[in-house]
Amino acid sequence: MTVLFVYGTLRHLPLLQTVLGHPVPTAMHQPAILPDHQVRWAEGQAFPLLIPAAGHQAEGLLLSGLSAQDMARLDYYEGGFGYHLSPVTVQTDQTPCLAQVWFADADLWQAGAPWELADWQHRWSAINIAAASEMMDYFGRFPADAIARMYPMIMARAASRIAAGQAGVPPDPAVPQSGLTRCDVVPLTLERPYADFFAVEEHHLRFRRFDGTDSPIVKRAVFVASDAAILLPYDPVRDRVLVIEQFRAGPFARGDQSPWPLEPVAGRVDPGETPQDAARREAQEEAGLIIRHLECVSSNYPSPGSTSEYFHIFVGLCDLPDRASDLGGVAAEDEDIRSHILPFSQFLDLLDRDLLTVGPLILAGHWLARHRERLRATP
Repeated sequence: MTVLFVYGTLRHLPLLQTVLGHPVPTAMHQPAILPDHQVRWAEGQAFPLLIPAAGHQAEGLLLSGLSAQDMARLDYYEGGFGYHLSPVTVQTDQTPCLAQVWFADADLWQAGAPWELADWQHRWSAINIAAASEMMDYFGRFPADAIARMYPMIMARAASRIAAGQAGVPPDPAVPQSGLTRCDVVPLTLERPYADFFAVEEHHLRFRRFDGTDSPIVKRAVFVASDAAILLPYDPVRDRVLVIEQFRAGPFARGDQSPWPLEPVAGRVDPGETPQDAARREAQEEAGLIIRHLECVSSNYPSPGSTSEYFHIFVGLCDLPDRASDLGGVAAEDEDIRSHILPFSQFLDLLDRDLLTVGPLILAGHWLARHRERLRATP
């Protein structure tokens, strides 16, 4: 059986157990150190690297008693991200011990600041566990390199799940709801027949009915996406808005003769990012805008019967002067975006004549029409 030294996120036993698919008994792990090495953040990532560093020591866990299936699952979790196993000698309380450890392939990641388990646990552990749960569901179905390619979206979906769980149940008594919560749902099975940029989940479950009885077992298919930040830029001095135009697969798949709709600036909320941060980032990426103030319009499910997608909609106050360049987008994401600066009167005319077809733009437009005078009067 393989003896393995883990120095990073797998030191967190709930994550290790998620990857292995079974509990990790105390006899299976013990503290150990690797001399003349240091654990550093991979620059810009949510995981660490192990690098040679004379005079330092890397803390970790020594895992023993791992089965062939355990190693296969661990290789699947680590292998697609450019890590390889190498032999090392680690020090336990009793004696030196030979073990295998994962090193990143040369020049793959840039080493950042020193990594501490407690820092990672505070910011990333819940998201990483949720992501690992989805990843390991694909074990035996997709190759590891395919999972590595999908990992940014797996992490984004995981971050959305954690954000939803942390939000809790709205306590406002003005909301006329029955008081039923997630505790009134009994999940039975979960299948993921499709996963890539988005995922499709099939849930078999029972839920509490309004009369107090339980439903029969039902199947519900859900289109699973990450949270999204959506922004309508508005210049209160010049009384202008900015909308963007780009090819959209949804209208194309529906058969729309013009699958280049006008819409607001939008993009997914990346793991570790707030919706406000995402809105400001997307404004810069898609339209070259600096947002000086955000007004919250709404946070909502656009279609709760079929998708987990959750929208954070804002109006962003900014400067919208005349400009020659109106193209934007991130080339690496195959974005080809044209922006249009419209006088508010023209935008309102499009809104009133039902010539805008993207729901969040319509919602933000009506909100802006209601609050426009206040925004224009504020210095």
